[in-house]
Amino acid sequence: MNRSNIKIGTRGSKLALWQANWIKTELNKNIPSLSIKIVVIKTKGDKILDVPLAKVGGKGLFVKEIEEALLDGRVDIAVHSMKDMPADLPEGLCIGPVPKRENPADVLISKNGLLLSELEPQARIGTSSLRRASQIKHAKPDFIILPLRGNLDTRLKKLETGGLDAIVLAAAGVKRLNYERRITEHFDYDIMLPAVGQGALCIEIRKHDLEIEKIVSKLNHPETRAVVMGERAFLHTLGGSCQVPVAAYGELNKNSFTLRGLVADIDGKIIIKDTITGHKNSSEGLGIKLAQRLLLMGADKILEKLKADE
Repeated sequence: MNRSNIKIGTRGSKLALWQANWIKTELNKNIPSLSIKIVVIKTKGDKILDVPLAKVGGKGLFVKEIEEALLDGRVDIAVHSMKDMPADLPEGLCIGPVPKRENPADVLISKNGLLLSELEPQARIGTSSLRRASQIKHAKPDFIILPLRGNLDTRLKKLETGGLDAIVLAAAGVKRLNYERRITEHFDYDIMLPAVGQGALCIEIRKHDLEIEKIVSKLNHPETRAVVMGERAFLHTLGGSCQVPVAAYGELNKNSFTLRGLVADIDGKIIIKDTITGHKNSSEGLGIKLAQRLLLMGADKILEKLKADE
């Protein structure tokens, strides 16, 4: 290995910087002599804060500019939240090692410490995720869902000042930024199935960059990678993005892989979900099979309608 200096591309939010710095620390544990610089890149998703993501292009808004910097050599590694990664990657890039996953669940943070089941009818819930909104509306049809964008600090502030009764966030981000004490409730997966890859980090690299591949390889957690790639195969088969309420959560148990998947309509009136189990080495094939099964169960009609409404 001849590379002694590398650059990590990341968004500039507190959580994104935490993630990039965590990767930097782990890399230096393995290669203490490696000089690592963090390069902050502003994405379109960081600039547009007053419009739901589904209306302005979906998940790619948080990664496109960073991927461009990776492709043209301004950075050597891109660090993202896995749940922000679109189903398809640009030509020339790939997902490298996947570190061990943090808690993938969603959490409720309520103003008065009330659980979801204890909130009053017409409670005002903040989230801009169609996946979260549809599952909440399915469980509590009378709740009012209000848009909530911005970084974690901004969202917590809006809970206090924005007339909201509760907000829904990813447990992983809340934990990483030491706000765990604020969590009111961890959602059971029967109530709220997570986003594909939620809680995992994505190290994106250039294909065939063997030096960088070797530098980052020790960060891989094989079990997490198997699970996440199974979830992403499910998403890819559905052609899912932020514009579609799609959720999936995989688990390994000894030699078996179990994947739960879900497709919902926007208002949560229709939820199509199923579970598949098979060998742990077949996670991607199982993800494809589960997606195909949901399409046959009626998810195709939901996806067609959402596409027509765009």
